[in-house]
Amino acid sequence: MPGRRNLMPPPDERPTEIIRFDDEPELAAFADEDVAEDEFEDDYEGEFDDYDDEFADEDEDDFYDEDEHAEPEYIEDERPPRRRGKRKKRAFGWVAAIVVIALLVGGAWYGVNKIFGYDDFTGSGTSDIVVQVADGDSTNAIATKLVQAGVVASTKAFTKAGAGNGAVTKVQPGYYLLKKEMSGTSAVDRITAPSARVGVLQIRAFTQFDDVTQPDGKVTPGVYSLLSKASCADLNGKSTCISVEDLRNTVSSADPASLGVPSWAVDSVKNAPQKDRRLEGLVAPGVYDVMPGWSATELLTHVVKVSAEQIQSAGLGDKSAVEKQSPYQILVIASIIEREAVQVDFGKVSRVIYNRLTTNATNGKLQMDSTINYVLDRPELATADGDRAKAGAYNTYQNKGLPPTPISAPSPEALKAALQPAQGDWVYFVKCEKNGISCFAATVEEHEKNKATAKANGAF
Repeated sequence: MPGRRNLMPPPDERPTEIIRFDDEPELAAFADEDVAEDEFEDDYEGEFDDYDDEFADEDEDDFYDEDEHAEPEYIEDERPPRRRGKRKKRAFGWVAAIVVIALLVGGAWYGVNKIFGYDDFTGSGTSDIVVQVADGDSTNAIATKLVQAGVVASTKAFTKAGAGNGAVTKVQPGYYLLKKEMSGTSAVDRITAPSARVGVLQIRAFTQFDDVTQPDGKVTPGVYSLLSKASCADLNGKSTCISVEDLRNTVSSADPASLGVPSWAVDSVKNAPQKDRRLEGLVAPGVYDVMPGWSATELLTHVVKVSAEQIQSAGLGDKSAVEKQSPYQILVIASIIEREAVQVDFGKVSRVIYNRLTTNATNGKLQMDSTINYVLDRPELATADGDRAKAGAYNTYQNKGLPPTPISAPSPEALKAALQPAQGDWVYFVKCEKNGISCFAATVEEHEKNKATAKANGAF
């Protein structure tokens, strides 16, 4: 008897799906019960032996004739869907995960907005307000002041709007006309606009309190006019301007010490012949920030006090003394130097003044045209015979010594020259060049030659 052939196919290690056959219920049941292969062979070994005997006499090649093999049928899987419960659980899991992620994102957004968000107004603002930017204020410091003034809703509203805007970092110290309840963007646009800064007062060296009429008829504003203009702003339809007349009356009537006049100048200011000019020379050249809305007294007090600090910084104090001249007299000398010469000649002109005060060359008379023209509110250096003949406290052709008050706002350079005059024996000088440079002389003869040179050069 030939050896038994095993008709069972070799075990397939690949995961497959078991197909149930209707005509072999035992196999189907066996498959469903996941019986091990060795148990399968033990239970059905006799049945397979019959199959072996039946096909033993047949030719093996005939048995495996490919032509007689039937085409495989594709049997539709009629089994019910598997593991639907797990699929539902998976779908629910995905929904739950999405909900959790949404909650986390929403919470994170709320936290970010809570920490990094900021309040902000809308629009260009309501009522007018003036805010001061101090020297050294950073962008954050400015933003804080705007919040305190009610201009912006938060510091971040201003700093965020100004991020990357170079003009914000260049905002100068001073007073700015803004509005309350402005958006951050509107506040940035406004404070960086040139027209926003108000209360700017600029005093140039050489300036006197009253206006000066130039030869061509143009008027150069004096300290009074400059103060009045700087006080002006339009706040909610109301002007803050202080008139020149109000300023003049305040200077004439106020106590000099209460206005900030240095102690070494108080007595001289009180004794000035013209009350409305008695602060002459005590308002130093420079740029001042004054707040629109101040009274005349507040405005003058601020400017005089700041000027006193600048004069002190230039070297003139209560203990200053040069050739028996008091601090106030040195201030007067500096004001004359400013009006009589160009800067390169300051030291020499200072020496001429001291020499005339202490020698008999001119009998103690300064003979300065600038002091006469000061009363006349004229800028020229030359004077007519009739002007020199007029009596007056500022006529240094007739009066010995210094005039009673300064005649202009002296620069730091003029103050330095008054404190440290050049060394020389000059008594006379005349402008001999068109650029303002003077020629100096120790004798009348030398002076006459210099005058001839000045006329030849077209300078005199």
